[in-house]
Amino acid sequence: MIVFDLQCRGGGERFEAWFDSNADYERQAKAGLVQCPYCASTEVEKAPMAPSVPRKGDANALARLAAMQAEMLKNSEWVGDKFVETARAMHSGEIEPGLVHGQARLSDAKALVEEGVPIAPLPLPVVPPGQVN
Repeated sequence: MIVFDLQCRGGGERFEAWFDSNADYERQAKAGLVQCPYCASTEVEKAPMAPSVPRKGDANALARLAAMQAEMLKNSEWVGDKFVETARAMHSGEIEPGLVHGQARLSDAKALVEEGVPIAPLPLPVVPPGQVN
């Protein structure tokens, strides 16, 4: 089976339809059997569509990455929206250095990097501790 994105030439509506093969689509279209489900027009053509690319690699990679991040964060303190101030204070020696994670706007994170504060983005989103269900 193959799925095609189709478009009505009259109204421009897009829809998808399944066929046994490209030849099956061509045969049905030529015979006037392919119709727009919105207006019943047989003036239908294939619409541009993204190719179906099979997933490569290890299917468990994301799960392993999530487990590694969870393990790393076990010894890290959630500081939430106080991340930027906390990281700066640790870097300047105002407070004791430690492992923290939290939230920062991209512009603030870039500023920290420019100041030489050692930070790194986490690969996966983190749910704040109070919001875990």
